[in-house]
Amino acid sequence: MKQKVSLYIGELNGTPIGDLWLAVSDLGLVAVECGLTQAEFEAYLSSRFKRPVEYAPRRLRQPAKQVQEYLSGLRRAFTLAIDWTVLRPFQQSVLHATYAIPYGETRTYKEIAEHIGRPRAARAVGRAEATNPMPLVLPCHRVIGRDGKLHGYGLAEGLKTKAWLLKMEGAMIA
Repeated sequence: MKQKVSLYIGELNGTPIGDLWLAVSDLGLVAVECGLTQAEFEAYLSSRFKRPVEYAPRRLRQPAKQVQEYLSGLRRAFTLAIDWTVLRPFQQSVLHATYAIPYGETRTYKEIAEHIGRPRAARAVGRAEATNPMPLVLPCHRVIGRDGKLHGYGLAEGLKTKAWLLKMEGAMIA
């Protein structure tokens, strides 16, 4: 008997930050990654989410379209479904707060910690942001240090990409 497939992947080529891989479940988006081969992306998903993976680009049309529109400066907010069940409770609360940061604005790790009722958890917020499986859509690039500077970013070229995204959005950064 064939095991039920629960994650579907597809690629988005030629974006301003490079080629991306996207993954969805039946509930919504679960991952956005850059710089991996298909085999590496599948291995990452299988390891992180403990679910089988199938290449099914048709299932990724809407998420791919919205990510492309965002990276082209044509979209300011995502309207696609997100599978929040793939996140642990603390990370869910952090990334819900991150998702609410408006286009072109930033918040500090401390402000996110205070917003979720954990004012002394700025470092834990930083860890939750660092392990965000859906960068761009859950805009961890909008979270900065309390010194107003950019700290950490794992997608594409790291801090260079974070700076590019914030500049594209018109955000004021130190």
